Amino acid sequence: MDDIATLLEPQIPALRRYAYALVRNHDVADDLVQDCLERAIARWYLRRGDGDLRAWLFTILRNRYISDFRQKRRRGTEVDIDAVALSIHPSQDDGLDTQDVLTALDRLSEEHKTVLLLVGVEDLSYEETANILGIPRGTVMSRLARARQSLRGLLDRGGATWLRRVK
Repeated sequence: MDDIATLLEPQIPALRRYAYALVRNHDVADDLVQDCLERAIARWYLRRGDGDLRAWLFTILRNRYISDFRQKRRRGTEVDIDAVALSIHPSQDDGLDTQDVLTALDRLSEEHKTVLLLVGVEDLSYEETANILGIPRGTVMSRLARARQSLRGLLDRGGATWLRRVK
């Protein structure tokens, strides 16, 4: 068990970053990482010895996130009243820019968001990302290009929702 812990421990910071990027809440991200690690330890016997541990853990975390996301979507959305910002001060320009990027990232499709986070934030290779998502390497490359293009478009428009006139 100690050797499992020594293998898992260096992976935790990357898992936490990825989980936070997915859920935007530190507590929920920590819970997601904990679920991922519990599942990894409980199913350690299923891990291929020659396989990439990092890719295996990211796959578990992503699958837990998708499962939780689907479950929450069926239940409806909860809003934490403490997380709601009641005022914005003009000196928070950098924070607003960051918030614009995060908001635009949330508006991307799940496929584009996942690829962008794995390659852009976690610095995984196309091959590693393809293994985690179970898709071909070329699909990772095309999704990444479209995700970057979509994100750029959302940021150029200010992330505003465009309404069309219906007659």
